[in-house]
Amino acid sequence: MEKKKIITIFGTRPEAIKMAPLVKELEKREGIVSKVCVTAQHREMLDQVLEYFDINPDFDLNIMKNKQSLTGITNRVLEGLEEIFSKEKPDMVLVHGDTTTTFSGALAAFYQQIKVGHVEAGLRTHNKYFPFPEEMNRKLTASLADLHFAPTKNSKKNLIKEGVNEKDIYITGNTVIDAMHHTVKEDFKFSIDLLNNIDYINKKVILITAHRRENWGEGINNICEALNRIVKENEDVELIYLVHLNPIVRDVVYEKLGNNERIHLLNPLDTNETHNLMNKCFMVMTDSGGLQEEAPHLGKPVLVLRDVTERPEAVEYGTVKLVGTDVEKIVYEANKLIKNEDEYLKMSRATNPYGDGYASKRIADIIENYFNIRKLEIKEFLK
Repeated sequence: MEKKKIITIFGTRPEAIKMAPLVKELEKREGIVSKVCVTAQHREMLDQVLEYFDINPDFDLNIMKNKQSLTGITNRVLEGLEEIFSKEKPDMVLVHGDTTTTFSGALAAFYQQIKVGHVEAGLRTHNKYFPFPEEMNRKLTASLADLHFAPTKNSKKNLIKEGVNEKDIYITGNTVIDAMHHTVKEDFKFSIDLLNNIDYINKKVILITAHRRENWGEGINNICEALNRIVKENEDVELIYLVHLNPIVRDVVYEKLGNNERIHLLNPLDTNETHNLMNKCFMVMTDSGGLQEEAPHLGKPVLVLRDVTERPEAVEYGTVKLVGTDVEKIVYEANKLIKNEDEYLKMSRATNPYGDGYASKRIADIIENYFNIRKLEIKEFLK
């Protein structure tokens, strides 16, 4: 039988982390020709992941520009992929999640009538501007996709409500859990001396990330004010803030937090370092989507610095709590975990609903079944 060509597309670090184990799984399949295209919507942070997982892209659009707009990203991805798809004629394109690369990749494939597989499908906040533009990116991608790889039962329900045929939806778990089986090590040594020398046992070390577009301006200012107060009110607390490279975020964070000796401001870390830092920390505060899935896998409570989340499962299971960007609420909920061991244990011991480490294998099996390469039994992830 003729092999089927699958092109996996991603452009940001979070996408790369979650697609890397799937790329490696597809490479093992004899009936599949696996190729990788990166758009480099985020250049430096993407390259860190590619190097760690030893992925050498077959195509690199290298679209990133200073102060790039969503329109510019969309146009450059569409134009770049048009040429690649015309030449390569893949049988299926795989996209991930909710970035502008995701939607643009699905649209470019649709324009050439190429099948689309959507990894991490079905996440919804049901508010098209929160998060922006991610909520509409994933909804629009769903309308273009042929196979929907939903990480949870709730994600599948969202897709069915929107009219997606149930037979095209598979619950796979989230591939980020697959990635963490490779990255987290108990004897891990960081490349930054500061991280090796912090007292993770006697100090309550909190990992922070906050950079999402909807938090620019007042949101980031409020978060910084809350972090200063948390440190001031708790002598046993140290913060490690991984500061996004975007100057809109970076300038505010360094101005507000740069002079506090118990707040350590660092550039974003490589994937393996981020996962291992999370493993050593007391808890996580973030507006990131991925960390809401990753931290519970390690038994770390998460306070989400957003008003809504497209990952409600962790809220329902008790591993994650929404606190928004209100200063008083952030400080109150953080202090509750810092000072009350019972509250902390309640969150840290809750079940993680996002995966078992076999999502990539399930997705590859489903693709082989779809193209009649092999007939394989599919056991969905049902938490």
